[in-house]
Amino acid sequence: MLLGVGAVGAGFAVAGPSASPDASVAEACTADAAGVVPDDGTLLGVNLDWAAETLEEHRTNLGHAPAVAVQFSDVPYDRATWEHTVSAVTQMKANGGVLLLTLEPHAGLAAMSDDVIATLADDLRDVNEQGVAVVLRFAHEMNGSWYAWGQQPTAYVETFRRVAAAVHAEAPGTAMMWAPNYGGGYPFTGGQFAALAGSADYAALDTDGDGTVTMSDDSYLPYFPGDDAVDWVGVSLYHWGNQRPWGNNEVPEDGKFLAMLTGTYVGTAGDDAAVPDFYTVYGVEHDHPVAVPETAAIYTPSRGGAAELDIKRAWWRQVFSSETHERFPQLKMVNWFEWDKYEIEIDDGVDWRAAGAPDVRDAFVADLPSWLRYAEDVSTCEE
Repeated sequence: MLLGVGAVGAGFAVAGPSASPDASVAEACTADAAGVVPDDGTLLGVNLDWAAETLEEHRTNLGHAPAVAVQFSDVPYDRATWEHTVSAVTQMKANGGVLLLTLEPHAGLAAMSDDVIATLADDLRDVNEQGVAVVLRFAHEMNGSWYAWGQQPTAYVETFRRVAAAVHAEAPGTAMMWAPNYGGGYPFTGGQFAALAGSADYAALDTDGDGTVTMSDDSYLPYFPGDDAVDWVGVSLYHWGNQRPWGNNEVPEDGKFLAMLTGTYVGTAGDDAAVPDFYTVYGVEHDHPVAVPETAAIYTPSRGGAAELDIKRAWWRQVFSSETHERFPQLKMVNWFEWDKYEIEIDDGVDWRAAGAPDVRDAFVADLPSWLRYAEDVSTCEE
């Protein structure tokens, strides 16, 4: 499905920190990326609208401090842009948890020079030395056709590996996350940055060798940078509705979340049976912790249909079901997309939040299972 994290997650600005004086403060230590992965259970995080809500406010609203907070930034960046991330780090120090930093090279992969990468590694080391562990999601959704770094498998893999080498060497409190777009709808024909027939990239994406790139080709493998460069793997999974046109208020089909995670979804939204089993291939066979960096279910207030609580509760009960926990022990992170925003894809406002309306928030908190882990459960300091 084309609509996904890239459709809802770019261009965040960070508000200044506003933590209470008695908030738990991160120890003075060097962060340890290995300590981020829980031995048992799954980190529950948030993709927060920082301009609308601080981490402290979110913590108070839900009664727990999220184990992960998501921040977006352009790269290359100037110092003013980096200060947005510094502000997020300040809040992380006060509230605990891990920073999931999504870096977007909108100037293209060629802009990732050695100097740019060295500056990034230095800045991440500084964050780690303040006691904040980072999971770096670099150039996500690289298999999509809508970003300047999209559908360029050779250049992408080479650039990711260069970033990973520098980060692993200079900022050991930072882990690298590889996060393609969910493969339903691949190859996302018609996007501005789609690989052109006859190009070397197009040939590399033709994994079945039939001369054309279709959904029958592997939507993930050509972009995988290698196990030595990857610490986490992630794929964001959203419920945008049950069928086109997207954006209608519809209760998700039973089993949809797990089917998308395993490449077995066949339903009213389409036949995605050709999509690889992301969890098994990259979580089990490649032995990496798996993340769902962003998830939520669409509720469009201007439209009729199912009630907000019915839609969202049906989705989070799939995401946090006992079946999810039992079948997917490698699933180590899930972050809820906590935004109320305009979505260009449906030309309408969408309230994705689980903690917005009081009745939805209360139901969400009541349904959270005991196997979820929060900021206080995350060990980020080297022993």
